[in-house]
Amino acid sequence: MRMVLAVLLNSLLILSAATPLLGKAKTVKITIKGTNFRTPIEISDPKILAKFQVWTGPGTSSNEKQGFIIDWSQGPVKEMAKVLREHGVMYRGYQVSFHMGPNDPIAYVVYYGFSPGEEQGYVYLPSESDEWYGLNVRTVLRGVEGKLFRAWDAWERVARPLIEKAEHLEGDPLTRERIIAALTPTGEAPSNLIRPTMPFIADGRGTI
Repeated sequence: MRMVLAVLLNSLLILSAATPLLGKAKTVKITIKGTNFRTPIEISDPKILAKFQVWTGPGTSSNEKQGFIIDWSQGPVKEMAKVLREHGVMYRGYQVSFHMGPNDPIAYVVYYGFSPGEEQGYVYLPSESDEWYGLNVRTVLRGVEGKLFRAWDAWERVARPLIEKAEHLEGDPLTRERIIAALTPTGEAPSNLIRPTMPFIADGRGTI
């Protein structure tokens, strides 16, 4: 009996030690999904990703005022319903997933939204009733889940142009066809490539 307890205790210690290491792993890819474009946007440039690491802000040892994709210095939005109503922000408009570790698994998910013409975007951290809460808190428990925050302007400058470009191409099949045709050796866009099957990749220059 003592031997079994010792083995169980050892296992728990190993797991508890491994969890923080996993949580502190670097972000290797960010994907953005939206209802207005079928193909997710992928951001994989290390220089861009270095700014948007999951292990920053509340629940971590980081004291940065801006980090992850949130402006932590301004705190959570106190009247979330009022902000969403007045600004027309759909905080579930875009699902932003952070991939960490050697095999690119999704480790953290938030929702990002903004209104056209409005400079300020917002980020919502899933609450206990949301799908991604369990995954998120296994990576980092911030203690501010279920709250709305103002997006960091560094994130706005990266994400918003990519989203607008993706939505524009989705709504303009002729533009998409010309781009795909230019990328094919024959100069013609095969019918199976006219659909947006290729991800929009941010390579640091804002190109596709």
